[in-house]
Amino acid sequence: MTQRNVDPITFAVVKNALDTIVDDMAFAVMRTARSPIIRDVLDYSVTMCDAKGRILAQAKTVALHLGAVPDAVDVIISKYAASVEPGDVIILNDPYEGGMHLPDIFMFKPIFHEKRLQGFSVVIAHHCDVGGRVPGSNAADSTEIFQEGLRIPPTKLYARGEPNETLINIIKKNVRLPDLVLGDLDAQLATCNIGERELLRMIDRYGEENLQGYFDELLDYGERLTRQAIEAWPDGVYHFTDYIDNDGFSEDAIPIKCAITVAGSKVSVDFAGSSPQVRGAINSTLSFVKSATYLSVRCALDADVPNNAGVYRCIDITAPEGSILNPRMPAPVAARALTGYRVVDCVLGALAQIAPKKVMAAGEGGNTVIALSGYAKGASEPFILVDMINGAWGGRFNKDGVEGVTNPSQNMSNMPIETLEARYPIVMEAYGFATDSGGAGEYRGGLGLVREYRIEADEVVAQIRSDRANHAPYGLFGGGTGACSANYLRSEEGLSPLPSKFTRTLHRGAIIRHEQAGGGGYGDPMTRTLDKIEADFANGKISREYAEQRHKVVFDGDRIDRARSDAARNAK
Repeated sequence: MTQRNVDPITFAVVKNALDTIVDDMAFAVMRTARSPIIRDVLDYSVTMCDAKGRILAQAKTVALHLGAVPDAVDVIISKYAASVEPGDVIILNDPYEGGMHLPDIFMFKPIFHEKRLQGFSVVIAHHCDVGGRVPGSNAADSTEIFQEGLRIPPTKLYARGEPNETLINIIKKNVRLPDLVLGDLDAQLATCNIGERELLRMIDRYGEENLQGYFDELLDYGERLTRQAIEAWPDGVYHFTDYIDNDGFSEDAIPIKCAITVAGSKVSVDFAGSSPQVRGAINSTLSFVKSATYLSVRCALDADVPNNAGVYRCIDITAPEGSILNPRMPAPVAARALTGYRVVDCVLGALAQIAPKKVMAAGEGGNTVIALSGYAKGASEPFILVDMINGAWGGRFNKDGVEGVTNPSQNMSNMPIETLEARYPIVMEAYGFATDSGGAGEYRGGLGLVREYRIEADEVVAQIRSDRANHAPYGLFGGGTGACSANYLRSEEGLSPLPSKFTRTLHRGAIIRHEQAGGGGYGDPMTRTLDKIEADFANGKISREYAEQRHKVVFDGDRIDRARSDAARNAK
């Protein structure tokens, strides 16, 4: 790292200006997108890169996307370095050429000042459909990439400001909801234009060369703070293994293994020993694994470390080729997010041995995706609902896990029932917390969510991608596991179990129930205060049986007998 003489006030202004730009871009996507998956669920990301493709700042959007940007930019630069021009806009979604999975379309707008490349404005958005065998293009039971939808290699959507009508027409003909898809691409472009406008304003104020010096210093600053934090960690090799229940075809558990090596100011994360690539569509590109790993390590750093490419310089990541974390063509990857969540859980499990006060117990295992598609009015009006249920965090050092929130690897939202019922022929029969689902501990895990969907269309294709039905979210330092997830089909006869991953046809009146896993607990359940146990019981978060079995409390009627409870808990 080069030591530079920079004005600290200007440095702070530039840093905060970049943060403001990407946050303004994030709001622009939300306000202009057409589809609920982007506008309401917030499945998108924005970032600004310099001319070398290095991330300068990233918005508080889906963190799992952003660490994959460097690999995508490398592909863009290698293909278009000699031919990119002002007014160009490049998109891609091919997982085997810079992308992650087909619904996530990357958009890059190169930014020029007096015909010199200055950087890239980048927006990634999860589109409601990109074709393929199943509406939503997100099915876990595809068996090759060719079933999953339209693959777009790095291609100019605009060339010198002129639209590529050929590409636009190909997209129109290959997606089920072209108006929404093209509208969302327009939202991405409008957002890229905001990034371009604001970066050019910064150049006009500070000058190209001067501003580039501050960008270099900002990246070095991120690296310095990261190295300082890692140097405080004990050197050594730390192992952890977690599991995905299955791939939807085989019932065999799928191991995700990592070994974190801390050496001085450097961290290496090796995923050797993880499962070979699988038949189902939960394989993950290496770029997505890198992103999951970067954000996990970032979670163990101090809050003042900037979220830029300087952090990545301190972290080396490897995964065996042909594994579920680095598959070979034509492995399907549509539901790869599930594997990314388990990578996060695995890396955090190892980091808990290194920085125990910085890491929480396992959360719900990542969001559950429930996709329902069909025709709302006879056969004339197609709909595709892609609902992502965001649930619970695990317990943390000195804090309970929270519930009803995004997984820490994302920044997404649960779709409001009012929005869902207004737009789709679906009635939400239940939406709430699953009592007793949080892992017991000194600090309790968050409760999983329950949602029930009643079908009001004549026929729908139903897809579910869930997990943690067989392998509960882990607790830390004596904390208990969270409750497992479950899927059911409700009828007058009761609840019939469903697999964790499936695609099937359902008809009017069918009710799908999903019970999400709860977060793991942190610390010994016998040390949880009686006040907190009493409050959880009063609020319906835990039952009497849970309190008696997990915390050894004794009840006198409907109230906790504190003296007898203390005696029972001290006896253990």
